[in-house]
Amino acid sequence: MPSRGRFITLEGGEGVGKSTNLALVRDHLESLGIETITTREPGGTPRAEAIRELLLAPDEAETLADDAELLLVFAARAQHLARRIRPALERGAWVVCDRFTDATYAYQGSARRGDRSAIAMLETFVQQGLQPDLTLLLDMPVDAARERVTARGQGLDRFERERAAFFEAVRQGYLERAAAAPARIAVIDAARSLTQVQADICHCLDQRVAAWRS
Repeated sequence: MPSRGRFITLEGGEGVGKSTNLALVRDHLESLGIETITTREPGGTPRAEAIRELLLAPDEAETLADDAELLLVFAARAQHLARRIRPALERGAWVVCDRFTDATYAYQGSARRGDRSAIAMLETFVQQGLQPDLTLLLDMPVDAARERVTARGQGLDRFERERAAFFEAVRQGYLERAAAAPARIAVIDAARSLTQVQADICHCLDQRVAAWRS
């Protein structure tokens, strides 16, 4: 049996460059001879993607209750873990995921002011102890990140339509998570040029891969 694969997550608020750098992480790991799959949350499987659509659809016909939002997030995560993440890890592949439970604590916990104990309970129930081996937190000032989102020229989803105060709370929630788990969460200054950001990401990956292989 192959050894369990590694689980790497990318985190951060809207506009920090997670999607762009997800491909970089995959390509860098594959250049080191590591089988890697990329995925995202909420989503990652057909049923989980259907839940994603419910979560991101603008509140026009009906406002989504905060508790319903939290439960949908974990419903999508349960399906994602069962059908994609765990099977890949068990066969020895490495999984790189755009968002995971740190996002839940930042968005539904800090920004929505949700019950942290309820989040922790759902985390225990759904994940059964599974945590990322490494989290790359892309961090930058909210105003600059929101400018990037606006520059995309695309329609805004339900979260992207939130006010600046919401995203300030998300950012602080992430930074609190990073301060509490410095061995797992590496904070990357995403306000710099893409070249600088990606150099830092690759350096961090090289260090972790070397440590894991030793």
